[in-house]
Amino acid sequence: MKTTDIEQHLDDLMAETGEQHVQVTFTLNATKQTIVVPARTLASDAIRHDLRQTGTHVGCEHGVCGACTVLLDGKPVRACLMLAASLEGQTVTTVEGLVEPDGTLHPVQQAFKDCHGLQCGFCTPGFVTTIAAFLEDNDSPTQEEATEAIAGNICRCTGYQNIKASVLRAAEIKRERAGEFPLGPDDESSRAALDRKVRGSTNPVGGRMGRA
Repeated sequence: MKTTDIEQHLDDLMAETGEQHVQVTFTLNATKQTIVVPARTLASDAIRHDLRQTGTHVGCEHGVCGACTVLLDGKPVRACLMLAASLEGQTVTTVEGLVEPDGTLHPVQQAFKDCHGLQCGFCTPGFVTTIAAFLEDNDSPTQEEATEAIAGNICRCTGYQNIKASVLRAAEIKRERAGEFPLGPDDESSRAALDRKVRGSTNPVGGRMGRA
């Protein structure tokens, strides 16, 4: 659509609805998208309702619970605190976009499955995107680092133990897929990360247990 046509379309919407609209073009889960929405539309609503990526959940709508977390140019952000217009020219990844083209689950998604890291599942997409970004910066986290990584997200069901285990399990899967030893280097921090109190009965890749 030509610029003059876009402007005319936006003017027509203003006349019809009495509300300013904006055109926003951005990349969502590797696909370029263009939407026309009211200027007040939140990013979370545009992603869910206009583009039907409903894995992004909306909970508190105040940026507290973390359920709406998406990756903006690889960094976790609260979609309920952003206007859709601010996505212009940016790259957004939701929990759906973490899956590989061949259907292979992202290491964090696989880890949540392996470690039973969810119950009702409402908070899960926000945790998955948050942890995925965290592991890009820290691929061998300790227990304490895993706990800190998820501290900004709220889960009302699990008590967090299996979510923390999922962080450590995801790190193992990432290492295995990279051709490395899944348990990481044999040092004090790696052993601390494998504490059975956090991991429970979940075995690492290949069924090899680390030392407590």
